Amino acid sequence: MAKYESKMAGSFNDFLSYMEREIINGSITARLEAKSNISLENVNVAIRVFERYSVMSGNRVGLNLTLVGNEENLFLTMITSGGSGGMFLTYNSVGEESFLVKAIEAVNRYGK
Repeated sequence: MAKYESKMAGSFNDFLSYMEREIINGSITARLEAKSNISLENVNVAIRVFERYSVMSGNRVGLNLTLVGNEENLFLTMITSGGSGGMFLTYNSVGEESFLVKAIEAVNRYGK
């Protein structure tokens, strides 16, 4: 399992749409599996679950993206799972880390 968190400024809807496109277009096997949205007063929350096939681990890996927005203040959490092997110990998490690295690169390109 790998995790990334970041605070940033920007438009909630623009950033969310951008990340959905970047993650899906970042891999031929990536797809959006599930999503949820909630708005409470001035706070928006979006949860997205993506999956893609990892050649390194030979299975599908997941990436959970949670975005919280209050006006122009955004907080992003991305967590990957599912690409490691082993029944009791986790090993070979390269596929998870690769999925997260590509998503982080998209975050860093946003607005540039």
